Amino acid sequence: MPELATESVMASVTIPGETVPRVELAPVAVDLLQSLWAEHGPLMFHQSGGCCDGSAPMCFMAGEFITSDQDVLLGRLDIAPAAHPAQSIDFWMSAEQFAYWSHTFLTIDVVPGRGSGFSAEAPRGVRFLIRSRLMETAVPFA
Repeated sequence: MPELATESVMASVTIPGETVPRVELAPVAVDLLQSLWAEHGPLMFHQSGGCCDGSAPMCFMAGEFITSDQDVLLGRLDIAPAAHPAQSIDFWMSAEQFAYWSHTFLTIDVVPGRGSGFSAEAPRGVRFLIRSRLMETAVPFA
């Protein structure tokens, strides 16, 4: 059984021209994602602007959700334990949703409850949740 994460994981900067990360994983999210990766292999996130389940970050097996030029890659999160090969998870958001959230920093957390039936964590009785705060240095998406 893997050790529990003691730290959050900050995403790399993936938006051209930006220098400040926009996404991080809470430690509990790192732990859950490491377990999901062990079960399913490479993963990805997508955050749409829909209602209900669409308003939560959805975790899929990498490539299972097809992205396009209507999506923005907000960051890449490496959940690998120290001294292990990279386990990168891309975090995508619909461009329309990013237009609204361009001024926010996102923390992916985990809470008890039923998530979407399509998100990888759903059978475990927990769900991913976005916690946001204003970015002091954000450059709004154009």
